[in-house]
Amino acid sequence: MTTKQRYQQVIEWFKTAMPVAETELHYDTPFHLLLAVILSAQCTDKRVNLITPALFRRYPSPESLAVASFDEVYELIKSCSYPNNKARHLIGASKMLVEEFNSEIPADIDSLVKLPGVGRKTANVMLAVVFNKAAMAVDTHVFRVSERIGLTNNSKSPLETEKTLCKHIPDEIIPLAHHWLILHGRYVCKSRRPDCLNCGLTSVCKYFQQGNK
Repeated sequence: MTTKQRYQQVIEWFKTAMPVAETELHYDTPFHLLLAVILSAQCTDKRVNLITPALFRRYPSPESLAVASFDEVYELIKSCSYPNNKARHLIGASKMLVEEFNSEIPADIDSLVKLPGVGRKTANVMLAVVFNKAAMAVDTHVFRVSERIGLTNNSKSPLETEKTLCKHIPDEIIPLAHHWLILHGRYVCKSRRPDCLNCGLTSVCKYFQQGNK
């Protein structure tokens, strides 16, 4: 099977099996999505969704969060991972949005990664979800699933995986494909025990074909 054939079959299967795929983080504005994605680093979406309702009510805008105290923010997010760093990041990112971006979420990766707490993965999530741009956010699920299926081959880094996926997936479906791979990794192709018996991709999956069942 050629790389092109593998990608075509994987894409066609996802189009049929998962025509609708979107972030499981709850949010109501692009600003609040940014906060949620920053909080989600090394933390489950489920936990973040428990934290954010009170956070969003308290800080509806970058202006309100930019002037918040560390203690106020920490108290609201203390149940997530690394709350000290994330409290500082949320406040710092809000200040930068107000001071440098007119309180708007920037629509380019170079500006986004300037924000405290925003790396390339978070920036790509924002570009894909908010602006529907051809941005592939590579988290642990995307990295693992891409390698197992054979969409990538011994990828050494998330950036290498991102470039490979973006090379072979049509631009117009990259934002959707990002969610396909995340959700497939979260619920089927799990890290410790992939559920191959209930996976529709076994006919094209290198991991399965190599006897890893």
